[in-house]
Amino acid sequence: MKMRKQPNAEMCFVCGRSNPAGLKMSFHDNEIDTVVSEVVIPEHCQGYPEIAHGGILTAILDEVVGRSIMAGDHHRFMMTVNMQVQFRLPVLVGTKVKAEGKLLRLKSRIAKAQGKIYLPDGRVACEAELTMADMPAEIATHSRLEALNWAVDED
Repeated sequence: MKMRKQPNAEMCFVCGRSNPAGLKMSFHDNEIDTVVSEVVIPEHCQGYPEIAHGGILTAILDEVVGRSIMAGDHHRFMMTVNMQVQFRLPVLVGTKVKAEGKLLRLKSRIAKAQGKIYLPDGRVACEAELTMADMPAEIATHSRLEALNWAVDED
């Protein structure tokens, strides 16, 4: 399956290339409905000692699911209006995990999508189902995105 790299932002906690505390994740999509990424959970993102904080995992799920809506259009932004997360297994800091988001349904201004974070052995560490709504048009304008340096970085 051919995968296309998605844009990154400057200061986003999850994908921001210049955020010193961020995860600096890159995302690739299949140009239809699925987005994937991998990340090693850094030590400063722990909650319980040596365990990734649930809020960090939730942020990764929110990002990868939100980006599944962009698989066909990198300038289609939606915001999360409801998110249900199930934590199944702990994730140790320093572990490389795979995040996957999949668009389930898109109807005019509302979308349903799901995401999962996989451990290296393929087991699901956590998963989420999200309802998303269109971002207000004045927030996600092309000129605003350009000013925020929303762009695809070279590998």
